[in-house]
Amino acid sequence: MTETTQQTPSTPLPPHVTERLIPALAGRVQARVLVAGQGEPVLFLHGAGGLLWDPFLEALAEGHTVYAVEHPGGADSEALEQLPGIWELVLFYDEILDELGLERVAVVGHSFGGMVGAELAANSPRRISRLALIAPIGLWRDDAPIPDIAGVPAERLPELILADPKSPLAELLTPPADDPQALFEAAVRMASVLHFIWPLPDKGLRGRIHRVSAPTLLLWGEKDALVSPVYAEEFAGLLRHSETVLIPDAGHLPQLEQQQATREAVLDFLDRP
Repeated sequence: MTETTQQTPSTPLPPHVTERLIPALAGRVQARVLVAGQGEPVLFLHGAGGLLWDPFLEALAEGHTVYAVEHPGGADSEALEQLPGIWELVLFYDEILDELGLERVAVVGHSFGGMVGAELAANSPRRISRLALIAPIGLWRDDAPIPDIAGVPAERLPELILADPKSPLAELLTPPADDPQALFEAAVRMASVLHFIWPLPDKGLRGRIHRVSAPTLLLWGEKDALVSPVYAEEFAGLLRHSETVLIPDAGHLPQLEQQQATREAVLDFLDRP
């Protein structure tokens, strides 16, 4: 069953979710962290759509303490001046884990967040206990190029990221054309991600990913037109311990399009002994 209930940036957080501001880089940057749940810690790293407390995070928080971090620049573009590249971003997240007191943690990352999660696990392999990557970017194949999302018109984006671009979810993901504030906020979120990923083929994850020692789940929507499922094979061929789950009738957002199947796969993976 496909569910479409989703928080929007203007929706208040649920009362059980705590918002924290965590200092990093000697106080020059603050990270916005949403915290909820009880149990073993899970760090969640979001994609280009921004940080929303959605049903997927709610499901994770039912048996874990979830720390969902907003990528720097998503709400304050000045933070990007302190973080010129992906290496500085990885060190930023390492500091955030220190500030949160998380010596060892499972990581769930979607798209760009999956790339950051893989980089973090490569940089600090003993710190990451498990790694669940949902349609991560970070690698490149000439036979399956990833579109430059900066050049994709907003009205075409649902065709790339959704299995059903005419579903109610498409409207939720597209900022209203007559809402300048919503359009501006979406542009800022997108710019904060593009700052770290383009040109994508040059970021170097392929040369570092062999350092990842954590068991890794690779989860992909079978109809992902943004980051082709062939990249699951590419990641699997470079990781030491990985397994792949393909979600039918889902595109680049399986955690929203096919929530139950995605929840079950990720929770089963995280809760193994």
